[in-house]
Amino acid sequence: MTSTTSRTRSRAARPGFTCTECGWTTAKWVGRCGECQTWGSVVEDAAPTGPRTTPTSPGARAARPIGEIDVETARARPTGVGELDRVLGGGLVPGAVVLLAGEPGVGKSTLLLDVAGRLGREPGARVLYLTGEESAGQVRLRAERIGAVSPGLLLAAETDLGTVLGHVEQAEPTVLVLDSVQTVTSTQVEGSPGGVSQVREVAAALIAVAKQRAIPALLVGHVTKDGAVAGPRTLEHLVDVVCQFDGDRHTRLRLLRATKNRFGPTDEVGCFDLNDTGIVELADPSGLFVSRGDHQVPGTCVTVTLEGRRPLATEVQALVVPTALSNPRRTTSGVDGSRVAMVLAVEQRRAGLPLGDRDVYVSTVGGARVAEPAADLAIALAVASAATDRRVAPDLVAFGEVGLAGEIRTVLGLGRRLAEAARLGFRRAVVPAGTAASDRVPEGMHLLEAHHLSEAVSLALAGRGTSPAREPGPEPPND
Repeated sequence: MTSTTSRTRSRAARPGFTCTECGWTTAKWVGRCGECQTWGSVVEDAAPTGPRTTPTSPGARAARPIGEIDVETARARPTGVGELDRVLGGGLVPGAVVLLAGEPGVGKSTLLLDVAGRLGREPGARVLYLTGEESAGQVRLRAERIGAVSPGLLLAAETDLGTVLGHVEQAEPTVLVLDSVQTVTSTQVEGSPGGVSQVREVAAALIAVAKQRAIPALLVGHVTKDGAVAGPRTLEHLVDVVCQFDGDRHTRLRLLRATKNRFGPTDEVGCFDLNDTGIVELADPSGLFVSRGDHQVPGTCVTVTLEGRRPLATEVQALVVPTALSNPRRTTSGVDGSRVAMVLAVEQRRAGLPLGDRDVYVSTVGGARVAEPAADLAIALAVASAATDRRVAPDLVAFGEVGLAGEIRTVLGLGRRLAEAARLGFRRAVVPAGTAASDRVPEGMHLLEAHHLSEAVSLALAGRGTSPAREPGPEPPND
């Protein structure tokens, strides 16, 4: 009995190993976590020596009734950039830590420098901008180019965590900006800059300082090739807000989304224009995705997509040409290629469009990316318009999901889509059947309801002839 008890105690005292990312445990050390597949995250548990934490007196922070808690100290303060405030839920909350991640060159540093310059112009403001990727002179040149030089903006170039904390102690800032969290290292932790242990230590120290001093902190984070935030997953759990800043480097449009927000919604999107003079917020970006030509040609149709809760009008263009190839081309830009292939198959089989011996090219205007099923109907109408050489009316929009049987299915947010289309001057909309009874129709908007794709094509192209897109001149002779 005694030997059995001793063996049980020895097994209980045997050290184990735990993954610092997901909490997975194992009896022996492994280089890769068996649960989250992260390399180098499995560490040995400390030997149990009894309770690590003992009760202490709450002191001045005793628990109080929730009705007596002061909420004024937790209200958001506007940053001066309306699109950023929209995503954050009203502005920066004192003590909040915001992580801004994005691909290289997308404009993260430019955006935060512009925000720091705006906040530094407020009376009594002291914004501490710490950079670990550039020199102070380089940041000063960018600040002059975008007009972010302000008397309340303090600048320093540091990569040591102890020195960074010393700057915070000395400056006592009202806002802290760090670019970036992966470039700062601590001498008390082993590992290279940007490693799991270093990022975790730096983030924990900065979060503790921000909470103790009730100052908002804006941290820039790098991303991996898959688009995820570089470093340990616990970094996203520790901060209060995680924002993704993305956009096509060949276009000027940049979109800001919140994937985590403890103080506001996560379905808001901020739109910015990145140009030579800096970054400018776009309160109405719909005009970027709709062409402004005087003549409308066959093969174009406008739809309204939803980026979060924001409706954006987007023009879809299609070109259908005969081909001598045995396998016709199907080329897309800005839309999902597999979804376009499905829509083309439905059009050929259910609507009777001859597309089997023709090349089809589908693209969006202005570099917009459309991935939601609500754009299926607009893609189908643009292709049908190009194939039949008949124009879609310039005051018509379309949105609806196309099923494999050719039916038109309803989509989410039809009321907001219709309201945005009416605001931009569109007067007719091809929509799924039953929309008029279930959604609020804006004044002046006429709905063309369709049950089937062939019916939608007939409604959109009724009475529309070939577009006179050429310059005025004599009519060519008929063959």
